[in-house]
Amino acid sequence: MPNTLFASVFSGKTACPQDNRPPGLVDGVREQNGPPVIQEVAVRELLNCLDVHKSVGPDGIHPRLMRELADELVKPLSIIYQQSWLTGEVPNDWKLTNMTPIHKEDQKEDPGNYRPVSLTSVPGKVL
Repeated sequence: MPNTLFASVFSGKTACPQDNRPPGLVDGVREQNGPPVIQEVAVRELLNCLDVHKSVGPDGIHPRLMRELADELVKPLSIIYQQSWLTGEVPNDWKLTNMTPIHKEDQKEDPGNYRPVSLTSVPGKVL
């Protein structure tokens, strides 16, 4: 019975890109000896794949907001991501995390029954 429930919730199919190729390259390839070019279409694709049920990061930006505003955010984010790639720098706000304890099992009074979860910036995760 539990396997049936698990199988009904999770399927092997996904509409989002897999990590088998770097997203956003010009025609999927780099110019010879040049940096990759971050395409708006790739950023839009990743924004549309954000899980709206995930938690807000330390910057207060909810994944649902970014997903719903993808058309407005795609151009500025593409520029920021491209500059970040070229300079090798990530905005400091995207490096912040909130550590949250999540209860695993048994008694809640025992600190050993918790695991840490790091909540990070949603734009940083997309990058």
